[in-house]
Amino acid sequence: MLFKLSDHILLEDDYMLVINKPAGLMVEPDRNQNPNLLQHVKAYLKNTSGDPVPYAQHLHRLDRVVSGIVLFTKQREVLRNLSEQFAEHWVKKFYKALTAKEPTQSKDRLEHWHRKEKKRAALYTQPIEYAEKAILDYEITKQSDEHFLWNIQLHTGKYHQIRAQLASTGCPIIGDVLYGSDVSFKPNAIALQAWRLVFQHPVSGATIDVAIDSSLA
Repeated sequence: MLFKLSDHILLEDDYMLVINKPAGLMVEPDRNQNPNLLQHVKAYLKNTSGDPVPYAQHLHRLDRVVSGIVLFTKQREVLRNLSEQFAEHWVKKFYKALTAKEPTQSKDRLEHWHRKEKKRAALYTQPIEYAEKAILDYEITKQSDEHFLWNIQLHTGKYHQIRAQLASTGCPIIGDVLYGSDVSFKPNAIALQAWRLVFQHPVSGATIDVAIDSSLA
């Protein structure tokens, strides 16, 4: 994948870097040493700061096939502040998704007990061992005769959560073969995008609201 990080920077200051990750690129290294966003961020900071071993750490992850906003810290001293914002659910995370089917309810909250099982998310209606609560709110608007646009606020950030919860309604995300989609999308991508992130600046305390134009169609 040809990727120039500077073309994907949404916000940068002395403490953090916000990137619009393309689908098909992993956020962090895997066992196969595939190209990843963290690698690109460190290379960028090495060039711009002159530090041969720059510090960078992502605060959250997106699946390889998902596009959108990823927040990195550039300073160790603010990692705890930002990490706690995510852990305490102070960060507001918004996604858009396309499905080929419309759910029974055009606006609703989905709540499940979630557990990772063999590289898939398994959902349950009752608490079971090792399961954690997964919650999102959504509202549907019709995108076209064949597509339905989901506007999602994610309240928890579990493994494949949005993908599994939308599939549980009978509406898998377009291109998401793992969760039952039989409609094709772009190569190495599904129709899911993290389009907006709201959090507090770790030093000034100001509200940071970063958004991108959705480009799922």
